[in-house]
Amino acid sequence: MQIDHLFGGSALEAVDEEGGVRLPRFVRTIAERRSDDRTLVIGAHDADECLTAYDPAYRKLLYAEGERLRLREEPAAGGESARARRAFGLTEEAGYDAAGRIVLPAMMRRLGRIERLALFVGTGGAVEIWNPHLAAESGDESLRALARHRLGHDDSTQPREGMR
Repeated sequence: MQIDHLFGGSALEAVDEEGGVRLPRFVRTIAERRSDDRTLVIGAHDADECLTAYDPAYRKLLYAEGERLRLREEPAAGGESARARRAFGLTEEAGYDAAGRIVLPAMMRRLGRIERLALFVGTGGAVEIWNPHLAAESGDESLRALARHRLGHDDSTQPREGMR
């Protein structure tokens, strides 16, 4: 299976008390090019303190990659079963409406520590969904800079008005 459309870009969006959030245009556009069913699979990221989201068909690629690694006997963190559980069991599907509104499932919000803001970051085949304050403290210098920019920090301590 080949992916013809990749997620690229970033955006900061407000999350309401029920977990409702508007998907950024870059997410909606690619998700709708990949599938007509307006559904995203949301799960815990395998290495970072964030969520990952993708269209349901992307699961086939995840399975193929897991099999490739298993056959090459490349060890997974926590074992092959842990990798499979993370990719296929520790996920939830969530539909979004024509306006791009989606409700992030409660368990996923807890796992990703998503609160009042969500930072969406395209990673090609998928999208990461970060608590932007965690991203701003990440060990990844580029992610830290992106999160600080999206939060409107002119320096390390002052958020732009309206983004608190």
